[in-house]
Order: sequence, then C-alpha cells, then structure tokens
Amino acid sequence: MRRHVEMRNGQLRIDEEVYDLDNFSGVKVVSIGKAAHSLAKALTDLTGDRLHGIISCPDAPSVQVSGFRYFLGGHPLPNGDSLRAGEAILKLLANSGPDTLSIFLISGGASAIAEKPISSAITLEDVVETYKTLVHSGAPISEINAVRKHLSATKGGRMAQAAAPSRQASILVSDVPENALDALASGPTMPDTTTVADCYAIAEKYSMLGQFPRSVRELFEQRELQETPKAGDRVFARSRFVTVLSNGTAIKEAVESAVQAGFAAEVDNVCDDWDYAAAADYLISRLHELRSNAARVCLLSGGEVTVKAGSNPGTGGRNQQFALYCAQKIAGQPITVLSAGTDGIDGNSRAAGAVADGSTLARAREKGLDSAGALKSLNAFPFFDTLGDAIVTGPTGNNVRDLRVLLAYQRLLSQ
Repeated sequence: MRRHVEMRNGQLRIDEEVYDLDNFSGVKVVSIGKAAHSLAKALTDLTGDRLHGIISCPDAPSVQVSGFRYFLGGHPLPNGDSLRAGEAILKLLANSGPDTLSIFLISGGASAIAEKPISSAITLEDVVETYKTLVHSGAPISEINAVRKHLSATKGGRMAQAAAPSRQASILVSDVPENALDALASGPTMPDTTTVADCYAIAEKYSMLGQFPRSVRELFEQRELQETPKAGDRVFARSRFVTVLSNGTAIKEAVESAVQAGFAAEVDNVCDDWDYAAAADYLISRLHELRSNAARVCLLSGGEVTVKAGSNPGTGGRNQQFALYCAQKIAGQPITVLSAGTDGIDGNSRAAGAVADGSTLARAREKGLDSAGALKSLNAFPFFDTLGDAIVTGPTGNNVRDLRVLLAYQRLLSQ
C-alpha cells in the first residue's frame, strides 16, 4: 500500500491522483474480499481515524478497524452476511454527490463475500445454488464472473453506478488475469466487458440452465437479464483504478527466490484457466525441455487451472488435484511440483495446496493409499494430508491467485 498511497497535509495521493480530503463533504470507504481487513487497516494506518465505511471479509480480525462496520461474508459460497453486506454497501453509497469521495478496496473472493441479487425473487438459497452450479461447471473464472455480474446489483460496475456522481478511487489486490481486471470480484466498480449475450451462451455451453434454481432459470429462459454499464458510461467519468498487488507480484518474488537458491528460473503462464490435467502435461513437458539447458531448473506458472467437480466431489481443490496428477507423471524422477493458492485455501479443504515429487507414489503405496482413486474422486486432500505433503497455512488475508512451482534437479532431494 505504501508504494502506491501517501497521506500528507490532508491530501491523499493514490499513484498520480491527489485527493484533498478537506474539500469533500464526505469520504465513504468500501472494502470487500479476502484482503478487505488488511487493505482497510493499511489505508487507515496512513490516513488516521478520519475514514469510515464498510468491511466485508471472510474471517473476523483480532482487532477491528475503528469507524468501520464489519460483515463476515461467506466464501466460496455467500452467506447471510454476504447479502447483508451488499445491502449495506448500496445504502452507504446512495445519495453520494459530486463532492463525495468513494474509495473502494477490492480483493479476490468479494464476489461471494459481498452480494445482492438483482431480483428480490432470488433468495440466499437460490444464490448459493447458482454459485454451486457455476463453480462446479468447469468454466473458467472469467466466464463464471460474467454470469455473476448480470445476476447482481453490486457487480459489473453497478457499485460504481450506485456511487455516481461521486469521485471514485478503486485500490485493487488482483486475483484475476492481468488483462481482465473487470473480472476481479466480478468488477463492482469497473466497466463491464461482458454482455447478457455472453451469459446466455455460457449457460448453454456448460449446460447450466437445468441446474439453476427457478428464480434464476426464468431470467435466462425469458431473456430478462439487464445489461451492465460499459466503458464510456458517465458513471465512470470520475473513476480511477490502481492495482497494488497481483499474481505478477507473486511470480516476481518467486523468481527472485528461485535464482537465489541456484535455479535457472523460467515463467510460463500460458496455461492460465486450462483444465488441470492439460496444464500439468504442458508444464511438465516444458520442464523437460528446460532441463536440457541447465542442471537445476525452476519453472513458475501463475494463474488458475480448472477442475470440473461435479455434484459430489471429495475433499480437495484445484491445486491439490494438479499436484496429484503430476505425482503420477513424475514418479521416480528428480522433479518436485508445488501448487498452492495465495489465499491459503484450496477448494473445500483446509489446505492451500500440496507438494509432490518423484517419491510421492512410492510413499503412498507404503501407506496403502490409492492415488488413482483419490484423483478420480477429487479427494486429494486426505491423500496429501496422510503423507504430510499438504500445505496448510490457514487463511492468509490476501489473494493474488495461485502459484505453481516445478523444480528439476540432478538427483532426488530425499537421497
């Protein structure tokens, strides 16, 4: 935050934009997502206690930021506080004038952590059922968020619409591709690049319609989705956006660590949003190519892979699924693979991810574990947890997508 934000003599500077707080009739702050508390604290550490607003985060902090009302929204599925947060945010932003400053602190996970359905006919249970359908569809996050935007009164630029005509500043901790920032938290304050036509096509592509609850299904069947505000809309005329952290930041730090450890480091993000197995095959192939030029190679890949979970998955997540698939491909080889989420939570497990190497399958057989069965049933967490190879950090209070690290060296580390 301190790299991008500065407070001096009553003036708040966010990158190149300067806001004289004394010239505004009011300053409203909305902080939503997995890093909501951390972002709000970092901002108020700079500004003092002159700010107030709403924080919706997934976990209760030990000490709350003074002047802020807290909601503990659900993730990956919204809960009652998620909807109460959405309602409270829209009420806070209502009646904002041109002399109001609206500051939005947005991080990953906010799609579920702060929500308000576009229609009063859509209940919390309907929202949860819709989210489950979307998450289990196998669609990449960009397509999932396209649908979420058009079913929400807070997403797809509609939060900015609620705050207009105030001056608006959005500070972002991104968990989406660098070129798709409007997908972050389903883009509550940004122009939406997706359309209702996209939503209808996505629902058909992944056979979602029959799985949607009736209230949502009828909006699709009757073609009643409403368009979100786009680039050029006057609600964004006084908006500015600053990304303070992203997956690129994590990759940069990882490259530096790899080089310091004596590895030749390479970055390849081309498999972002690929199916986990296709991504693993590609990256392992790339690693073998790189090994021909260096004895110790580190291949880094950011972003997320997809897993079609179905209706009754086991315990795990995309990172552990990726690692388990890799374990079968690298058995007996001097290769180690780590895949983890920077938020500290992978899927429906308590792990952030897992690590696998050439000895994983042999050690699993010694403990009577069925790697093929665990992979097929999407039950990777018990497998890695039993081996002691699950990465358990707890919620990190942040989220800049996932990180995959593939290491190749001359001999097994266990030898």
